[in-house]
Amino acid sequence: MYGYDQNQGGQQQYAPPQPPPQGGYGEQPLYPEPSPPSLADAVRAFTTGSLSAEDFQQIFATSKVYCPRGDNPGFLALHNTQQPVIPMFTSLKELRKYAGKESKYFVITGAEVIDLLPTGYGFVLDMEGEHRMVFDAKAVEQMVDFAMRRMYG
Repeated sequence: MYGYDQNQGGQQQYAPPQPPPQGGYGEQPLYPEPSPPSLADAVRAFTTGSLSAEDFQQIFATSKVYCPRGDNPGFLALHNTQQPVIPMFTSLKELRKYAGKESKYFVITGAEVIDLLPTGYGFVLDMEGEHRMVFDAKAVEQMVDFAMRRMYG
């Protein structure tokens, strides 16, 4: 018979299981990369003056932002302010503090916020939080300009 050792009396022998290879994808590195600060940490640092606007915007762009939603697609805006603003939150916990446990929401990145925010609107981060941040429409325009310069030079 082809492929079998004829000297074993017709019995097949199986190789013992091999140990998993070392240094594979599943192993933790000896020195893990530091994780970027969370958006909540960045808000705290920015409001206390220990983080620059550019550094904050870079963290904001890649962070998840929690937005309350209604029955129709899109942002919910508050119009009882000097300028219309959209409430946004750094975590689901912060959103629930503002909108209640059963509220509907969607999650997008800060970069998507900057891209999708209607002209003339600002936003408020963590409206009920300890470090509430308000970005008026002019600040949002500056964020868009910064993002464009970073992308296209």
